[in-house]
Amino acid sequence: MERVALRRVRSIRTQQDHSRRAAGRRRWLRPRWAVAVIASVAVAVTALLVAGNDSAPTGPRALTSDQANRLAIMRFRNYQAGGRAVTIKVPGTAGGLIITGSIDYRDKLGYGAVHGTGRDTSSDGLIEWTATTVFVHPMADAPADAPASPPASGWYGRALRASGSSLDSSLAIALSLGSDRPDNAELLPQNGAAWVGKDRLNGHQVDVMTGPSARATSGTAGSVRYWIGSDGTMYQVHVGVTSESQPVVIDFDTQKYVPVRPVPGITPTR
Repeated sequence: MERVALRRVRSIRTQQDHSRRAAGRRRWLRPRWAVAVIASVAVAVTALLVAGNDSAPTGPRALTSDQANRLAIMRFRNYQAGGRAVTIKVPGTAGGLIITGSIDYRDKLGYGAVHGTGRDTSSDGLIEWTATTVFVHPMADAPADAPASPPASGWYGRALRASGSSLDSSLAIALSLGSDRPDNAELLPQNGAAWVGKDRLNGHQVDVMTGPSARATSGTAGSVRYWIGSDGTMYQVHVGVTSESQPVVIDFDTQKYVPVRPVPGITPTR
């Protein structure tokens, strides 16, 4: 009987030891299982975050042949179009100017309405210009858009300044953005042209590129960026000028193009 009782006691103790060891294994296994699950979730979340990010490269970087070709024909595109509607934002420490109008890239003639920003209205009115001459028509209440037919009188003419005037530099830059022939695509990268990035502008998918210059025009600081569509159409240009800390900004197709008519005293040059 004593032997039977002893075997029962040993059996009970063995079962208790097994239970304690199993419980110990469960206590150690649960944290390891939890760590593995947490790690898996972290990897999945990281993968989703990486997949959701826009990983497109940004520049500057060397132009592809397609980009160089589009940069080379952009000014020729303006000439082919005959003319483009433009908005020119002229920087100024005492307040800027906005010119809304049209440029005839075959006759090299610009025309538009001028309004001050952050300044009085003393500079408001109409303006027409060539590569060498500026005509202004002051107006106390200038229209938002220049009339299709310029007034026959009330114009004051002067020579376009080669330097020292952000307005004249802006006018010259805008006029220089048209050419009767494409540029040499092979030479553009050698002269500092590069791809900067992609953008979407007024519903157009564009590439942003730096160019060698605005073919300029005195008074430019050498910093030029072009927003160019897939067919080489120019949609926006930023040009640094030496007289201002902010660039000249030229937007195209901001309104309907109206053919430019010369005012008295201006002779278009083809």
